[in-house]
Amino acid sequence: MTIISNVKQCVATINGIEAQLSTLALNSREKMAQKTFHEMMLEIHTIKRDLEARVTEIEVEEPQYKDS
Repeated sequence: MTIISNVKQCVATINGIEAQLSTLALNSREKMAQKTFHEMMLEIHTIKRDLEARVTEIEVEEPQYKDS
C-alpha cells in the first residue's frame, strides 16, 4: 500500500470517528459528556483537515498518486 493510500485510509477512519463523536455529543444526556464529545469532535476535525491538506500536498508533489 502506498503512503497516499495509507493517508487516505486514515482520513476515512477519522471521518467515522468524527461522526461517532458527533452522535455521542447529540445523544448524551449529561452536559459535561456532551461538551467533552463535542470538543473531541472539533479536535478530530482539525486533524482531518490537516491530513486532507497532506493528501493534496502529496498529489501535487507526486502526480502519479493523483486520484489513487
